[in-house]
Amino acid sequence: MTIFPIRLSECFPRLPGFRVAALFMSALAAIALLAGCGQQAAAPARPPVEVTAVTVTPRDTQVEFEFVAQTQSSREVEIRARVEGFLEKRLYTEGDLVRAGQLLFQMDRKPFEAALQSARGQLAQQQARLDVAKANLARVRPLAEQNAVSKKDLDDAIGNEQQAQAAVFAAQGQVQTAELNLSYTSISSPLSGISSFAKKQEGSFLTPGSEGLLTYVAQLDPMWVNFSISENEMLKYRDQVAKRLLKFPPGNNFEVALVLADGSVFPGRGRINFADPSFSKETGTFLVRTVFANAKGILRPGQFVRAKAIGALRPNAILVPQRAVLQGAKSHYMWVIDKDGKAEQRVVEVGEWQGDDWFISQGLRAGERIVVDGAIRVAAGALLKVSDAPAAAASPKDAPASAAEPLPAERQKLQGVRQGAAEKSAN
Repeated sequence: MTIFPIRLSECFPRLPGFRVAALFMSALAAIALLAGCGQQAAAPARPPVEVTAVTVTPRDTQVEFEFVAQTQSSREVEIRARVEGFLEKRLYTEGDLVRAGQLLFQMDRKPFEAALQSARGQLAQQQARLDVAKANLARVRPLAEQNAVSKKDLDDAIGNEQQAQAAVFAAQGQVQTAELNLSYTSISSPLSGISSFAKKQEGSFLTPGSEGLLTYVAQLDPMWVNFSISENEMLKYRDQVAKRLLKFPPGNNFEVALVLADGSVFPGRGRINFADPSFSKETGTFLVRTVFANAKGILRPGQFVRAKAIGALRPNAILVPQRAVLQGAKSHYMWVIDKDGKAEQRVVEVGEWQGDDWFISQGLRAGERIVVDGAIRVAAGALLKVSDAPAAAASPKDAPASAAEPLPAERQKLQGVRQGAAEKSAN
């Protein structure tokens, strides 16, 4: 093939020389770009996602039922005035623990002492009349036997003696009443417990009616803790027991643990000692009462606490760490590791919370491995670099009430954060 040399000036006779050179360089650059467009740089391989995993192992798991509860004194009494009179002294410190028999209030005794003295004088007078009537009957009776006096005289003597005896009994009753009224001026506590504030102060006139309330005394040991179970909850538990998904302790003998407002756990366990046989018409719940030993007085009446009924069992239950469960648009799901070490998305049905873990009702089988940490970074079919989760996550313990357990509202907030992170990662 013969190549004929061509001068650029000949191809572009009307352009100056430097313009021709610039066009030639632009053409070479365009040819180089077109050649490069046909070749794409190979994308680097995506590294495996590092995750931790646990093996699904069904086991009999102890469960707890949590309720909002309130403490109540096992015995709370009203301290009231039982007679009319003026309050002379308050003899206790408001809010202190008081002993059974301790004097709390003292009323003015003088009017009652005078009334007692008068009643005793009436009794002495009637006793004297009785003595005279007895002596007269003793004289008349022998004379009547000898027909020295009439039958009527004997009957009159016997009647006078009986009337005098009755008057003595009445006078004795007046004395006892006066003694009781005098004793009521010293107002004591009938039990040991915590005292309330005084509703009447020194110098107040007290009456035994509705205005006679002086204070309250509430017994602290033992302490009652009351909570309510809704009808829906009760029906759900019965259904699960019937399906053998839940097992109650023998005789429904639950232990109850308390978590106080600051998250601390009350030392000691309580027992259920009463359950209302009927549902409340107003709330649709029925009352359950538990009793706790409270010798140190930690619990006070009216406190709001969390009661956890312990003793039920879920046979062959699957319990997984809650951070392994993600929530999609329509359902909860988890990442299951297949035999090739890749991630497979699995829709699951979740049950109740248990501490920091979640019961899985459907969707998992024994022996499968699930992603725990790093689940929000996983995509379907992604290659995983798997390491075992810590023992605490792999083998959740049926621990008693824990101060670190999040409240339901906190759980929902935490779940919302995880859901948002998962959706962001998916996008």
